[in-house]
Parts: sequence; structure tokens; C-alpha cells
Amino acid sequence: MRPPRAPAEVPYVEGDFADYARDRWPGLVTTARLLTEDPRAAEELARLTLVRAYARWRRIPRDDVDFHVRRCLVRTRLRGWARRAGGRRRVVLVLRYWEGLGEAEIAQVLGCSVGAVRAVLRREGKRLRPGDTCAGFAAALAGFVPPAVPLDAVRRDGALRRRRRAGTVAAGCALLLAPPVALGLGSGAGGDVTGAAEAPDSPAPGTVRIVAPGERVAAAPGVELWLTRDGGHWSSPHAPNRFRAVRDGNLDHTRAGVSVQGERLDGTYFQSGLYHGLTAEPARVEVRTGGRTVTADVLTLAGSPGWGVWYARTPLAESGTGRAGGGQTVTVYDAAGEVLARSDAGPAVTEPVRVGAWRP
Repeated sequence: MRPPRAPAEVPYVEGDFADYARDRWPGLVTTARLLTEDPRAAEELARLTLVRAYARWRRIPRDDVDFHVRRCLVRTRLRGWARRAGGRRRVVLVLRYWEGLGEAEIAQVLGCSVGAVRAVLRREGKRLRPGDTCAGFAAALAGFVPPAVPLDAVRRDGALRRRRRAGTVAAGCALLLAPPVALGLGSGAGGDVTGAAEAPDSPAPGTVRIVAPGERVAAAPGVELWLTRDGGHWSSPHAPNRFRAVRDGNLDHTRAGVSVQGERLDGTYFQSGLYHGLTAEPARVEVRTGGRTVTADVLTLAGSPGWGVWYARTPLAESGTGRAGGGQTVTVYDAAGEVLARSDAGPAVTEPVRVGAWRP
């Protein structure tokens, strides 16, 4: 049986990806070997995992690097298995009896319930003893020597992925800046435009946060959001414990979609919604309303479930109509800037709920 894991080390800091890659590579490629049962496929799986980690290195929480890397490894492998039930079973066994993870940790990596993990372990326990499973893994690794970490190739491919994402964001910002430039030229040419043109807001970076089922997040003063396997929950002082299901038939699962709802707060709107049916991991959610673009924050469960919750502040409509602005659009993008889902309707605004002043 594999020896117990070493105590947690000091979290890795910015700029030390090379140290992390060299330290974790042997264990990463060995776990990949057990998941793929093929040396070449294992090396490619481990390499691709580090490429994706390098591309997102600045965004990965420094006290949770191992979880994100392990989750990426497992998610990439499960995609290769095309969601086979047998594939998920093998992941559970490898994480439990080789990686030494507990049931709750495995559930977070897979984005499932602890009960589902226990059910797999219970079924396998009737067929094989844990010691037999460990012995089987050891036999599968007999003679296996992890290759050297392909650090240069990982950095090169990871930097390329990062540049592609940055290029997409830069192109979007350029489009946002184009209208005010045109107005400025028109005014200088003797047109009848008076006053200075106001440039649209540039989208500020949002965050994609992985949460445990039931973990509450303070999304605004007096407003909490949390996720369970069944959907998104939110609560505000005058409307506690609301819920949007993802499996009750109210959503069209034949195509990707994103919902929108809002509550009026002091001087702004709190907007949120649920995206679903995605074919790739979301990297950015943007809300376009009233001539402005706001980048939302995202909450999702571990295991890439294909759905999650977004939330953001948006300005009030200048018309004073009590809505969040006409023509609002919410768009979900992947890391390459491709559109995964887009709303086609404005928000259904609830009764005003005052929860305190927002920070500027």
C-alpha cells in the first residue's frame, strides 16, 4: 500500500511553477498511469494537465494548487472516457487507494455527493478487499519509471494558451473602445455632437470559484449564494432561501442556456443567474446592459458539472423605469473566447430589497 501523504507544505507562491512542476510531476504521471493503463497516454495526460495549470497559474489559489491540478487531471481523463460509468469507478478507486484521499475529498474532485463515492467503494469492497486493490495498483506500476518532466514544452504550450485568451480579451476591449473614438472624430470634424463622449466601461476580471456543496458565499451585503447538486440557492433579507433547480424539467437541456434575475439594491442592481448545458469550462461571464459591460463572478461545484451560478452588480437604468436597462445580454465564454451560452431576454426584477450601500 502506498505510504501516507506527507504533511501539507507551504503554499506555492507566484512565479514558482517550475518548482511545483518538478516536485509534482512523478506523482502526477504515476496517477495518470493508473488512470490510463498506458504509459504514453499517461505522459500526455500529465503533460496536458500541467499545460492547463501553467496557463491559469496566476488565477489558481496558492493554498489549493494540488486540488485544482488533480481536478484538471481527472476531468481531462473522464472526457476521454466519454462519461463512462466504469471510468468514474476507476477514478474513485485510484484517488482512494493510491492517492489516499478521503471520501469527502474525492466527492469534491468529482463534483458528486459523498454518498455516491461511498456507494462505489461499498460495491468494490464486496468484490475486492482494499489490500487487493492496492496490490493490483502496485503490480500495474511494476517497472514503471516516470519520465523527466517536459518543462520547456509545458511552458511553451501553456504560454500559448494564455496568449490566446489574453488576445481574445484585448480584441473585445478594442471593440468597446471603438465607438467613443468614432464620436470624437465626428465632433472634431464640425459635427453637431456636443460634450465629451463617455467611453463604455471596460470589463473587469471576474473570478471562477470552486465551492463545496452547501458552502455559502457572501455575494453582497446581506446576500448569500450556495450550490447543491440540484441547483443554485440564494438568500436576501426579505426573500430567504430561494432556489433554481437544474434537474426539474424547467430548463431546456437540449441546448446551452443562461438565466437572469435581479434585485434592486442601493444605487445598483444585484444580478445573478444559472448557466447550464455547457460543452466546455466557463472562463468568463459578461453582462452587457445600458451601454456598459460588467464581468460577473462565477461559482461552480468541483468536477465540471456543466452548470453553475454567476453574479454581478450592474448600474440602474438612467430612465428610472425600475429595470436594469433595456437590451441586457448575459454571455458565457470559454478560455478561448468562444461563446458557450447567451441569454436572449432581460431580467425578471423582484421587489426592491435594500441591503446596504455597495462599495464603489
